[in-house]
Formats: sequence, structure tokens, C-alpha cells
Amino acid sequence: MAGVLGASVSFALSSQAHTNQTPAFAHRVAGFRLRAIRRGISEATYDRVMNAVAPDTDVYEQQRAQPEFTEQVWQYINRRCSDWRVITGKESAHKNADLLTRLEKDYGVDRYTLLGLWGMESSFGDVITNPKYMRPVIPALAALAFGEPRRRAYWESELLNALVIVDKGWSQPGDMIGSWAGAMGHTQWMPEVWLNMGVDYDRDGRVTPFGKPDDSLAGTARYLVERGKYRRGEAWGCEVKLPAGQSRLANNRTMRSYAKWQELGVHRADGAVYARPNDQVKLWQPVGSGPAFLVGQNFRAVYSYNPSTSYTLALVHLGDLIRGDPPFHQQFPGGERTPTLNEVKEIQRRLNELGFKTDGIDGRTGSDTVKAILAFQKKVGMEPADGYAGLKVLARLRQGS
Repeated sequence: MAGVLGASVSFALSSQAHTNQTPAFAHRVAGFRLRAIRRGISEATYDRVMNAVAPDTDVYEQQRAQPEFTEQVWQYINRRCSDWRVITGKESAHKNADLLTRLEKDYGVDRYTLLGLWGMESSFGDVITNPKYMRPVIPALAALAFGEPRRRAYWESELLNALVIVDKGWSQPGDMIGSWAGAMGHTQWMPEVWLNMGVDYDRDGRVTPFGKPDDSLAGTARYLVERGKYRRGEAWGCEVKLPAGQSRLANNRTMRSYAKWQELGVHRADGAVYARPNDQVKLWQPVGSGPAFLVGQNFRAVYSYNPSTSYTLALVHLGDLIRGDPPFHQQFPGGERTPTLNEVKEIQRRLNELGFKTDGIDGRTGSDTVKAILAFQKKVGMEPADGYAGLKVLARLRQGS
């Protein structure tokens, strides 16, 4: 990992950081030592790591922060299935074709599901060491374990898992960079996942979610199979067209074969035949009058990785778009098509010209672009002020110029 992150990485923990420990925090570090040793962590590792940790108390604000607005389902999906992500995903599919072929053979997980997950979690590895989004995880986990009463047992367990990883020699504390909650690498592993689902797929003698994507994608495929019960050869599902007046069928509970759903008048939205008519699926319509889907066990397997239906639908749809499949045939109510890469760049350019800084003109709707759009919407009185980089904002920007 040192070859990837570099010895001078700005996240590195100072060996003098213990001077920033409060007496209360130092007391907790001392009190936690016996528990770590009982877990099998060496005294030398514990003392070297924990005596150098200054708690990252910024995580408390991160944990409690509430968004200024709520995304509708179609906005959530459009943002995460952006033109930039689809283009980059296709490039990643080509670049990693041999690796993805081996993973499909070894684990049976469809390459486009893995690409969708990789794109959702780290934009194909692009943000894994970006200080705007990531931070050293041991100081973050220590702050949560020793200062956050909610889910304390969970944070303590993840801190111990992180220390075991260091003790195994898989990583150094300064290289363990992730989200405020401790998720790391290409596919955002928590320490427990790294420790128990990780795979040394490149056979370099250690498991890591950083650097080459081999270990990360293999461990994630293993997770989907072992914990999500992913089934080789099955699709996640597909978009369908409901028979007129039969939306009640979409109860998201009743499992039937594709063939049985077809008998009930539920057909693929693209008009194709069901490839595996005997697979069991249920009918789901996320939003009334919106697109409907038949979803099976592999949709559920992805859901196990992050239990959110919007996340799961966006992920599998991103994978399908990277494969070359079309967007959904039916739009969500009130929705609009996903803007192109050039349209997002135009939004960013026009915002910057008006003094709303987006931190670049790259066609990506990161947090700075969202904040700039939100500020613009509030200034000109657009309702709702939702921070969404869509066609309505572009039209208003063009009008204003």
C-alpha cells in the first residue's frame, strides 16, 4: 500500500499525536488495552497505535449531520448513474476485463454488478484517498468507541478489528483511510469486512482494499456470495410493464416464477422474453405510477451490502448502463432524463461564472457542485431548492445569462 499512498501521504498519523490526547481519552485508551490483548492484539501493536492516536472528534458532527434536502428516488438514481460514471465504468470494464473474467469464474458474480458497486462506493477508486471525503479511520473509530454512547459496542468492535488488521501486518495506521464511519478502499470495507471477507486475490501476502482493485473486488464478490447468497447465473431482475389496473400486484412480497408473472400479464419493459423463466422473483414498484421491476435473490444480495432499496436499484441500474443497456423505459413521476456529461459541465461553468464555485468543471456532481446549485436555487427563488444538477437548473441558468 505504501507504493500507492506514498510515505508522505498527508493522512499519516504523527508519532507525537499522544500529546493531543485529553486525560479522559488517555484513560479510555489505557482501560481498553486489556480487552485488545485478550482479542489477540499484541501489546506492542496496541501501544504503538493507540498511544499515538488523537481522537477525531469531527466525526460526531458527521454522524449527526442531517442533509439540507431530501432527494427523490429519480434524483438519487440519476446522480449515481451519471454520464461520467457510466463512461468511467465502461473504461474500467475494459481496463480490468481479465480480472473481471476471473472473478466471474471464481465467484459467479456478474461483472456489471461488481462494476456498479465499485462505481457507487468509490467512483472506481477515484476518491479512496481524497481528503475531502476520507480521513484516518483509527482516530475516527477511537472517537466513536470512546465518546459516542449510541452503538458503542459496534464501534468498539470495529476499532478492535482495525487493530487486528494492523497487527497482522496488512496495513499501517496512517494508510487506513476511509469514511467518518471507518469504511475503506475501492468498495468501502468496514474493518470487520476487511478482516473476515477479505481475499488475497493478487497473492502478494496480504489483504487490502487499497491499491490494485483485485483484493477489494474479490472480497466484495465473496461477501455477496457468502452473506448475500448471490446465485450464479441469475439476473438481479428487470424492468417490467404492469397490466392496466393491476398495480396491486406489485406488493414486493409475493414470489413467483418469471413464467407465472408473464401469465399474469407482467412483461419485460423492453419486450424481450424472460431468459430464465423458472427463477423466482417478486414484483416491486418503488413509486406509484413509476417504473416497476421484477427483482430476485441477487437484488437481495446487493441489498445486503447496503440495506437501502434506492441504493440497490441505482447500483444494479448503473451496472446495466455500463453493460450498454438503455435507461429505464418508464420515467419516475416528476422525473427527467439524466443530464449528459457536457450538460453537467455547462451547469458547472455557468455557476462559476455567476460566482457559485463548484471546485472544477468536470461533469461530476460532487458535494461542491450540489452546494453551489443549492445556493443558486435559493438566490433566484427556484422551488424546490434541492441541489440537483438537472435540466431545470440548466434551463434557469441559460435564462439568467
